[in-house]
Amino acid sequence: MAGEDVTGEHVDSKEHEEEDASSVEAIFAGQPPAPWWRQVTVRSVAASVVLGTVFSFMAMRLGFTTGVVPSFNMPASLVSFFVISSWTRLLGRCGVPTPPFTRQENVVVQTCVIACATLAFYGGFMTSLPAMSPTVARAAGGPGTGTNVYTLHAGKMIAYSFLTGFSSLFITLLLTKVMILDYKLLYPSGSAIAGLVNSFHTPKGAATAKLQVAALLRSLVGSFGWAAFQWFYTGGDGCGFQAFPLFGLDAYEKRFYFDFSPSLVGVGIICPFMVNLSLLVGAVLSSGILWPILQAKQGSWYTDPSPSSLRGLNGYKVPMGISLVLGDCLFQLTAVTIRTARSFHHRRQTSQQQPDEEPAARSYDEHRRIQSFQSGQIPTSFALAGYALLAAVVTVLLPTIFPQVRFYHVAVCYAMAPLMAFCSSYASGLTDWSLGTIYGKLAIFIFGAWVGEASGGAIAGLVAGSIVVVVIGNSSELMHDFKSAYLTLTSPRSMFASQVIGTALGCVINPLLFLGFQKMVAKGHLGEPNSPYPAPMAMAYRGIADISVEGIRTLPKHSIMICIPCFCAALFVDALAAVAAACKWRIRGCIPNIMAMAIPFFVGPTFTIDMFLGSLMVVVWKRVDKQAANLLSIVVASGLICGDGLWALPSSLLAMFKVQPPICMKFLSTFQHDQMQRHFV
Repeated sequence: MAGEDVTGEHVDSKEHEEEDASSVEAIFAGQPPAPWWRQVTVRSVAASVVLGTVFSFMAMRLGFTTGVVPSFNMPASLVSFFVISSWTRLLGRCGVPTPPFTRQENVVVQTCVIACATLAFYGGFMTSLPAMSPTVARAAGGPGTGTNVYTLHAGKMIAYSFLTGFSSLFITLLLTKVMILDYKLLYPSGSAIAGLVNSFHTPKGAATAKLQVAALLRSLVGSFGWAAFQWFYTGGDGCGFQAFPLFGLDAYEKRFYFDFSPSLVGVGIICPFMVNLSLLVGAVLSSGILWPILQAKQGSWYTDPSPSSLRGLNGYKVPMGISLVLGDCLFQLTAVTIRTARSFHHRRQTSQQQPDEEPAARSYDEHRRIQSFQSGQIPTSFALAGYALLAAVVTVLLPTIFPQVRFYHVAVCYAMAPLMAFCSSYASGLTDWSLGTIYGKLAIFIFGAWVGEASGGAIAGLVAGSIVVVVIGNSSELMHDFKSAYLTLTSPRSMFASQVIGTALGCVINPLLFLGFQKMVAKGHLGEPNSPYPAPMAMAYRGIADISVEGIRTLPKHSIMICIPCFCAALFVDALAAVAAACKWRIRGCIPNIMAMAIPFFVGPTFTIDMFLGSLMVVVWKRVDKQAANLLSIVVASGLICGDGLWALPSSLLAMFKVQPPICMKFLSTFQHDQMQRHFV
């Protein structure tokens, strides 16, 4: 029996000597993973509370500002490594013995933080929940009163989050073995995080992490200092650097200006170049070309002068944006479903034609990972019972929070969710693309039309869409965490525990942050188009809900005729991008992203300049030093976002104590300057 591999620790070392030389797990052979209950430590939970709050705040702030929320997985891994390793070293220097900081604990912290932060988006705090408010309803052209608006208070938001936030955890448990062990799906983000964490905990990787942390701190301090400096020049309406007329005052009138926002530049650094270019193209197309043409039609095509009424100019803006979104959703859903079905069928055929892989044929790394992952598996019966129990509880209690929803609406959502979650998780494993928000938008249409306008169909549709998004979208994100666990020998049980802790934190932290943002802009103004936090995706969700219950009868003349070309254009551009990628045409990197193009249709072009500048900085940086750009660009971007976000706390305190900035800086035209000279000087 001496030659058999029983524990997974030793596999014919002489036979695999050459392979182990480049093996990841061979490096950690002397560090066997601790039991799962020791991977979730007190210090990891304490760090998760702080970091979860920070990343949730940043995610919500970006969601309310731009509607674009980048992935925080890598920054969360880096920051958690920095925080706990620094804390461990500090205690060591003080003579306090502490257990070593392992890669398993690193993954646990990162998972807990991301479970908290992703709930800010998938929990509906940037989309469905603000879309229910009278403010967003009026901004989208609705009346803002009646059964189709609903205001959630703190207690109800927390209760709603606890009811809906945990279902995705049990669905994920049902899928882990199939997706990771049986189908061996890549889950690109999860694999990248695992590679990052594995490198951090080797001597060479730790040196790289120190370099990244130094860059993170420098950019964070610089961003915070710049935000503080700008505050001194904002002593009045429209004052400060936030509205710098970079392209002239005519462009400024159309809201094309640079606002020197470090956080938006940081988001531009993280997001792909084509996404930022698509945002800029959408801004130019909408605010620069289409809106001036439609404004000239006032009096002949429409008579309502209100900029927010669906019977006025907004009756063109919102439907055109929605037609782009729905065209893109329909194409992506069809394309990813076909690709998923073909890949699934191919794998089934391959598994039938070829015998199962012999354990001896597996690599040393794969053998250790499979053995570790299987030993920590949670029984399927537990996952099934947990999901069924939660679904029953939500079906009974959710209608008490939202009177517009009936128990059978909720039951239908939870009955269909596992199948949709399987499709979304499979697609995410292949392409990194989650279908949760796409299914959510379709659910808004279906349930809104089902309930009808008189019974509060807009709210019912938003609730149903929110349930679908949080169950399906969150399960796809959590699968990436389980892939990271598989590649770092982290127990699935410790992952589930960290996801439960992170979700529980998110169910408390995110509602409180949501209320904090409401207070920052004064209650009742969150979601207004010209406010600091216009909530663009909430506007899109609200428009979909209103059209699902009201139909097209309220729209102005020719609105639908203009929307049809937008819908067809979305399908054509997506099809062109798919064909170009399949045929490897040179233009495949120059075709715009329709979803990104649609966002300026709802909230205007104000943030697109900053984000495009971030992309240009990355392009120039890579030309100068590609290696440094690849290593540090995301780190610098994270620092810019964090520093600018952290300034919100002292600025809020200054506003609470009624401390006004001492200077107002404004830009005037020559005519305005002459008028001022004539009357005041």
